[in-house]
Amino acid sequence: MALPAERIEFAGDRHLSRATLIEMATEHKPVLAAELSELLSPAPGETAVDCTFGGGGHARRIAEAIGPTGTLVCVDRDLAAEERFEEFAAEAACTTRFLGIDFAAGLRALRGEGLRPDMVYLDLGMSSMQVDAWERGFSYSYDAPLDMRMDSRQRLTAADILNEWPEARLAQVLRRFGEERYAGGIAREIVRRRPLASTAELVDAAKAGMPASARFGGGHPAKRTFQAIRTAVNGELDSIDDALPTAWAMLPVGGRLAAISFHSLEDRRVKRFLAERSRGCVCPPELPICVCGREPEAELLTRRAVAPGTEEMASNPRSKSAHLRAAVKVAASVGESA
Repeated sequence: MALPAERIEFAGDRHLSRATLIEMATEHKPVLAAELSELLSPAPGETAVDCTFGGGGHARRIAEAIGPTGTLVCVDRDLAAEERFEEFAAEAACTTRFLGIDFAAGLRALRGEGLRPDMVYLDLGMSSMQVDAWERGFSYSYDAPLDMRMDSRQRLTAADILNEWPEARLAQVLRRFGEERYAGGIAREIVRRRPLASTAELVDAAKAGMPASARFGGGHPAKRTFQAIRTAVNGELDSIDDALPTAWAMLPVGGRLAAISFHSLEDRRVKRFLAERSRGCVCPPELPICVCGREPEAELLTRRAVAPGTEEMASNPRSKSAHLRAAVKVAASVGESA
């Protein structure tokens, strides 16, 4: 979709090289890396799927553990991640492979090939490299074009949503994907200020759309707005809903699934999915014996979500909201061979 004429030159500046994106990013610090590796218990010769390669921090630990006879398939739709993968693959201790697509599509493709990995893991949300590459517009800390695409080949951008979607739909996005209390007021302000061209203008609209008292405390006032728009641009929640059952179906009995989430909408989906598969009998409590015959498919490896320790949070403040959940497959699904 064409951009308004007055914004073409500014928007064009965002199409920088992948090398530039990598150079501008800060050092990647994988979140809950030791805890993830411990829960997955990778062993020599096993096959793993890293659904969100990012900076490769988790992949390096898994690759070392599965060793020369193991295989690690890495998935990431971010073009900048592919160059980082090439550097990683040159040094990896195991056989490696990369799929440059969304993780839901990647898992579907791998399942179609008949791959039966011993473990699948996801590190949801954004990577530090994406946040710190100012020209991609993910952060409210920099003034940048309204992009927010994780895959720069995608046509839909944040600018398209903010400048073209109707007010009611914008408010729905802010409520559903950002759990924003003042969604209606912010949506009205966005529409009133159109066309928006930069992240700074979106921050101003978000602030103006909420009561003055709400702008202080509880983090940056535009945090939920940015989360909501980014989620809508990239279809993140739909990808999670698609990926979890696909990953689970790929696993053999004994296979492990783990996910690291960074906000409640992600974590809620992971928690609900794993809890449902760990559930046994669903008969009404008044029945004296079970007649449903349902057996658990999963054993939870985390009864409660694992959070970063104080040392990790001090060294990497972005880890504070992380939640790690994992489960092992103990039985095949109905109609599925073990």
